[in-house]
Amino acid sequence: MNKIVVLGSGMVGSAIALDLAKMHQVLAVDLNEDNLQIIKQNPKIQTQISDLSQAENIQKVIADCDLVVNAVPGFMGFQTTKTVIEAGKNIVDISFFPEDSLELDELAKEKNVIAVVDCGVAPGMGNVIIGHHNATMEVDSYECYVGGLPFKRTWPFEYKAPFSPIDVIEEYIRPARYIKDGKLVTMPALTESEYLDFNEIGTLEAFNTDGLRSLLFTMKIPNMIEKTMRFPGHIDYMKMLREAGFFGEEEIVVKGVKIRPIDLTAKLLLDKWKLEKNEAEFTVMKILVAGKENGKSVCYQYDLFDRYDESTGISSMARTTGYSATAAVDLVMNGDFQRIGVSPPEYIGAVTGCLGKMLKYQKERGIMYKISKT
Repeated sequence: MNKIVVLGSGMVGSAIALDLAKMHQVLAVDLNEDNLQIIKQNPKIQTQISDLSQAENIQKVIADCDLVVNAVPGFMGFQTTKTVIEAGKNIVDISFFPEDSLELDELAKEKNVIAVVDCGVAPGMGNVIIGHHNATMEVDSYECYVGGLPFKRTWPFEYKAPFSPIDVIEEYIRPARYIKDGKLVTMPALTESEYLDFNEIGTLEAFNTDGLRSLLFTMKIPNMIEKTMRFPGHIDYMKMLREAGFFGEEEIVVKGVKIRPIDLTAKLLLDKWKLEKNEAEFTVMKILVAGKENGKSVCYQYDLFDRYDESTGISSMARTTGYSATAAVDLVMNGDFQRIGVSPPEYIGAVTGCLGKMLKYQKERGIMYKISKT
């Protein structure tokens, strides 16, 4: 039985550890003992408290493992991934760190390491899907619309986040990049909104965010865009806060105290955006891939609508993100994906059969992608 170490046992890390324990020996590591409590109830999972911000602690806990899953917060992700690669361990990463993962490519090749990064739902499965089609047809355009939302709509924001508000706010202030007619276009976030209708939930509003990440550099496709979806009206409040300076990153002085407006805003929104215990939420994604296949114009559409699992108490966001990662772990451990170096998920999709295996793996866990072709 293979030994896998899961670094970080938050919402997604816990779901990953529980899933992997069905097939592997698992060690879950986190500094916060509360995060390990639920996992401890599974006798197949070992737990360990450790400060993963220290490289020497990471080196100790991964010393005898076969593969590492990096599920630490994004601000720790790059250095954690680097430490794992330096130790010569294969890794699947879902920390979504802001740094360029390909900066670690040479190190991974030098250490003979398979390093799969950004392996969630989006980025993640969207990349796998476009990677597959880019290898099997002439793709002209790729569109990805994705969102995670609570079923219960509460004024004024009609939004709750299963992770830190500051991560969401940063999506709302980071310039959004996409490809149009073969050229890189940069727009402010929250712009170019449009409405999409879904049978399961009704109308959602999609807008620009900087979600393409590695696809901007790895795929030579003339038109690519990814948009985030929220309930209609949410972005109007976000624009107001942004333009009024509530998302400012420069320190200001208030009554002699220095503070960044973005930190205060994130703190104030923490309770407003926090999901209640066992609160039902959903993940929705729509992907369109258009181009030519065997000389004929085609368009593939992938639709995902996943909801909170009442039987396990695992959120949809944790399921769709975590099981994409464990599906990638399965590919690496079974030898289906063997590329040495840093691999964004589109490289997985380019390998014959890998997309199908990832879809099958997730279907077995109740995550269904509906696929149509026109």
